[in-house]
Parts: sequence; C-alpha cells; structure tokens
Amino acid sequence: MRPVWFLRVEGLAVLGGALGGYFTLDGPLWLLALLALAPDLSMVGYLAGPRVGSLSYNVVHTYTLPLALGGVGAWADIRFAMLVAAVWAGHIGADRLFGYGLKYETGFRDTHLSTQPMPPGLGRSD
Repeated sequence: MRPVWFLRVEGLAVLGGALGGYFTLDGPLWLLALLALAPDLSMVGYLAGPRVGSLSYNVVHTYTLPLALGGVGAWADIRFAMLVAAVWAGHIGADRLFGYGLKYETGFRDTHLSTQPMPPGLGRSD
C-alpha cells in the first residue's frame, strides 16, 4: 500500500473525530457551514507569489493551530474555541482525505500527497 493511502485514511479518521466532537458539543449546523471552508482563505497568500502562498496555506493547513486552539478552549472551558477547532481540524482531515496536501514553494499542485516526484532540492540528500 502506498503511504498516501495511510494519509488519506488518517484524514478520514480526523474528519470523523472532529465532526463527532463538534456534534457532541452541540455545535450548530449554521456555524459548521460558515466555517467549513474558512481555512481556504489562506490561499489568498498566493496573490503575493508561491513562496508566501505556500507558507500561508501550510500554516493554516497543519493540525498544530487547531489542536492548540482546541486545547486552550478545553482548558479555559470556551466552547466556541473548541467548536472552531473541531471545524478547522475537520477541514484539514477532509483535505487529506481528498488528496489535498501541504504545498511546496514550486507550485500549488506540488504537494506532499501528489503523485509527482518531489521538487528538486527538497528531497533527501543521501
């Protein structure tokens, strides 16, 4: 099995867990619909070029920030923060499930999930 399938299954698991958490917290459907594609606003960074675009996209499309937000929300008992974090993590999981990966500076379609070879200079040196 190719590693990309593990990442897609992982994305499905995150999406399912995030939606389960969201609905366990009684999150409203309107908020889910409103926030579902909000992380994709980070693509606006591509207007400044592929270097800035890939950076802005990747910062928003890693699990680090939604996990931190959800953790702070749980620690401080801020339900809204936990809801936003669940939608955000679910968005990332859905992206991984459908094959949208983190971007390389070489172009929007060069991702860690693409079937293309890794761009020159970004591979291992051995």
